[in-house]
Amino acid sequence: MTVTPAAAVAAPVTELTRLLGELTAPGEPFSGERLAALDEREAFPADACRALDDFGLPRYYVPAEHGGALDDFGVVTRLLRAVSRVDLTVAAAHGKTYLGAVATWIAGDPRRAARLGRRIREGAVVSCALTERHHGSDLLAGEVAAERVDGDGGWRLTGEKWLINNITRADLVTVLARTSPEGGPRGFSLFLVDKERLAPGALSPLPKVPTYGIRGADISGLAFHDAMLPDDALIGAPGQGLEIILKALHVTRTGCMGMSLGAGDHALELAARFTAEAADRGTPLARVPHVRRELGEAVAGLLLAEAAGVVAARSVHALTGEMSVVSAVAKAFVPAQVDDLVARLLHTLGPYGLTDADPHGHFAKLERDHRIIGIFDGSSLVNRNALIDQFPRLARAYRKGRRDEAGLAEATDVHAPLRPFRPEALSLLSGTGASVVAALPSAVDRVRDLAASGGASGGLATLAEGVRRATDGLHERMATVRYSPRAVPGHAFGLAEQYELCFAAAAAIHLWLSRPERVDETWLRACLVKALTDLGEPVEAAERDAFDVLTDVLLSAPGTVPSLLDSLEGAAR
Repeated sequence: MTVTPAAAVAAPVTELTRLLGELTAPGEPFSGERLAALDEREAFPADACRALDDFGLPRYYVPAEHGGALDDFGVVTRLLRAVSRVDLTVAAAHGKTYLGAVATWIAGDPRRAARLGRRIREGAVVSCALTERHHGSDLLAGEVAAERVDGDGGWRLTGEKWLINNITRADLVTVLARTSPEGGPRGFSLFLVDKERLAPGALSPLPKVPTYGIRGADISGLAFHDAMLPDDALIGAPGQGLEIILKALHVTRTGCMGMSLGAGDHALELAARFTAEAADRGTPLARVPHVRRELGEAVAGLLLAEAAGVVAARSVHALTGEMSVVSAVAKAFVPAQVDDLVARLLHTLGPYGLTDADPHGHFAKLERDHRIIGIFDGSSLVNRNALIDQFPRLARAYRKGRRDEAGLAEATDVHAPLRPFRPEALSLLSGTGASVVAALPSAVDRVRDLAASGGASGGLATLAEGVRRATDGLHERMATVRYSPRAVPGHAFGLAEQYELCFAAAAAIHLWLSRPERVDETWLRACLVKALTDLGEPVEAAERDAFDVLTDVLLSAPGTVPSLLDSLEGAAR
């Protein structure tokens, strides 16, 4: 996978954003009225998805070497963020093809990958069927079975997959099936099922599942009835299914982060518009102190989530071997931060009529829709459990300062060219821990040196030192966790949440240090105040003034939300 120049990275995002602006006009596929009506009827947003097809979004789901336009995973993340900024249901419905196809890119067969790439470019929809009705996230308990067929070869697929996005509308479905009766980590394989190649009666759709959020999405299931699959339907080798899908999830979680960040953008846009127009007993809400402070903290939460997301997307290329940690952290952290942001805004502005002043129910719909993003590609609980499994090696790596310096520099400098993505470098466990966190002490030293020379404020240095102390203590507690795989102590999940905060704060520091002379430190101060507050660490009251600065930025340009990427990319211009 070759990488485009930095100047070309933002081009498709800018063009899609412009197009979406046009498509939100009355009567257009993304208009508030039409999307609200579809949600009310629980109807699929077919016209909106068709508009994204016409734009060419599916090309960005296919790696360049397989005929598509995907050469930077940060781009597809930002494209899905742009769509989610308007409507999460559409993003989840259309983006599923990206999530469903990645296993084929990971498996490494160039002929099959090229064939799938061509189908996607021609308009094929791909889904990914992992879960089953009675087993939830426990993939090792799956009962859908694929058996070798004697004679002509091929496989016979039987069983039911359930609670799958786009599975009835999909032309192709990536299916995880048991290929060894005893199961186990090597007892499952992956198949790319082409519905057009199945005999009549080989599958039947299950009823649509009513959902609290993304009501119009095609979430249902399929039952396979002795479906005969050709040999070339197998993805990878027999028994590699679980390994391939776990590695694929390390990549697809970046797309989920993009959807969460877009939802956060949308929530802040709605809140800013309402705050600018509403008043409390004659006083504009924009001047009410506690409203201003809450808005600013919400912005800080989104910027902190964006820092983790930006570094995670770049780490797919730059720190590929660490993605088992990075993706688990980011997938648990980013949706949780956005859930908190939405709840904060609703709690603060709801009493003033936020939802009553929303003619199409955008905010209520967004609140419902986003809750499901935390479940996609592994729930927060699943991702934190995966992180806990690596506590011992993370604690050792931090203590020794073990890190990939070159990879870290690429991952945390948005102007640095990215190396091509190498799927073979993905690993189920990180051999080097997490470079972003392991390098935090040296990054804090750099902030302190900048403060001493006048390149940063003393307050920023104090906040960074606070993050380092909290991270030091956290790793000491992580090193003491002892458990059996099926008896993880409850407090370990609390430590995992704290680790996510430390990772995000470290990511923010590294990103700022890539351009300290050109990027205002206010956003970083606000991020560190937010992280330390959520960690339960003491923060000087005066430092919370950074939240008010973010509120001013939010309210000064209606229709826009402060963006970390915009600040960092603008530093080079």
